[in-house]
Amino acid sequence: MNTTDNNGNTSNGFASLKLGEPIQKAISKLGYTHPTPIQSQAIPHVLENKDVLGIAQTGTGKTAAFSLPILQRLLGREKAPENTTPQKPAVLILAPTRELALQIEDNIKLFSKEMKLQMATVFGGIPKRKQINKIKRGVALIIATPGRLLDLNQMRILDLSEVKVLVLDEADRMMDMGFTKDMTRIVRMLPKVRQTLFFSATMSPDILQLSQHMLHKPVRVEVSPESTTAEKVDDVVLYTVANKKRETTLELLEYEGIEDCLIFTRTKIGADKLERYLKGKQKSVLALHGDKTQSTRQKALKNFKEGKCKILVATDVASRGIDISNLSCVINYDVPNEPEAYIHRVGRTGRAGKEGRAFTLCTVHDKDFWRKIELLLGDKVKEYHGHSNKMSAQDRDRMDGKIKMLPNPGKPAFRRGLKRRR
Repeated sequence: MNTTDNNGNTSNGFASLKLGEPIQKAISKLGYTHPTPIQSQAIPHVLENKDVLGIAQTGTGKTAAFSLPILQRLLGREKAPENTTPQKPAVLILAPTRELALQIEDNIKLFSKEMKLQMATVFGGIPKRKQINKIKRGVALIIATPGRLLDLNQMRILDLSEVKVLVLDEADRMMDMGFTKDMTRIVRMLPKVRQTLFFSATMSPDILQLSQHMLHKPVRVEVSPESTTAEKVDDVVLYTVANKKRETTLELLEYEGIEDCLIFTRTKIGADKLERYLKGKQKSVLALHGDKTQSTRQKALKNFKEGKCKILVATDVASRGIDISNLSCVINYDVPNEPEAYIHRVGRTGRAGKEGRAFTLCTVHDKDFWRKIELLLGDKVKEYHGHSNKMSAQDRDRMDGKIKMLPNPGKPAFRRGLKRRR
C-alpha cells in the first residue's frame, strides 16, 4: 500500500528508501513499514548529502529522519580508529538537554541493532570519566549537549576536525537556553565542507538567521504549520486564582479521571511544592528539574515511562526530552512565558497522530503571556466548563472582551488588572 506525504508524493514504505539491509532489518523488527511525512521528505535529501532545514513538531518521527540516513553513511565504518588521541568522530549530534540526548541515543540504538555502531552520549551533570573512557575506545558518532562537548574538546579528548555530518536537533530550544554562542564556537571547530542537518519546531527570525549562517543551500522540509499544536490535541484553558491552583489541579485530575499526566511548572521550587501537595493527596507523583541529580532524573523518567509513576511534575528542562507515545494529557500549571514554549510542552501529548489533551491554568497575572498564546492558537482554544471547582460558579469579569478571570474581592489590585484597556 502506498502512502502520501504532505507534498502529495507517494512512497512504497521504507523499502523504497535507499537504506542498507541491516537498517531495513532493524526498522522492520520495530514494526515500522511506512515513513512519516518528515521521514519520507527528509531522508532522500540527507542520503544525497544535501543540507536540510527541517521544521517539524515533536512526535513526527524527526529523530529517524536524520538518524537513519546517517547510519546508512556509517555502514561499514561504524567504529573510529582505536588508540588515537584525541578521537575524531564522523558524526556529531547536538541536543539542548541531557534528556533529549538520551532519547536520541535510545532511538539510534534501536535503529542500529544490526550494526556494530560505536557511539557515545555526553552531557553535564555526571562525572566525565565514564564518558571519556567510552570515547577513548573509539566512536564514530557523538551525541552531546554543547557545554560538555566543549569541556571534552578543551581537555583534548575529542577532535572535531573530521566531522562529516552535523545535526542540530531542537535548535530553537538551544537558542532559548542561551547556547547560541556555544553552537557558534562548535561550528567553527568543524570542517567547512560538511553536511548540516538543522531541525527546529519553530522558525522565528532569529532561528532562520542562525540557520543561514550554518547551512549551505539547504533543502527546506516542513511537515506542519510552524508554531501550532497537533491537530488532535484539545487545547483547553481553565481560569483560576493563584492561591487556588493546587486545588484546581487536584480537582481537574480527579474530575477528568486523568491517570497519566505531565505537569509543567515555571520554577523548580514550584515543581517541588506541587509534588509534595499531590503526594499528600495520595497521588503517584515525582518532580523533575535541573536541581535533581542526573541519576534521580533518569530514574524519574524511567518510572514515568514504565507507568510506575503516574504524574510527572517538571520544569521546561523536560519539555523536549520525554518520548512517550501514549501520553494522554499535559497540564500547564504555570502559563509559559513564550508561545514557542507552549508548543514544546504540549508536543509531549497527541504524538504520532494520537489524540491528546492540554490544560492550562491561567490567572490574572498570566494575562499578557496567555494573550500571545491564544493569538497563536486562535479558535483552537476552548474554555473549560466541566470542572467541579466551586470557583467556577462565581461571577467573573471579562478582560479584553475575551479572557475571563475569577475575581478576588479581597485584592483590589486583582480587580484593577481585569479592567479593559482603554
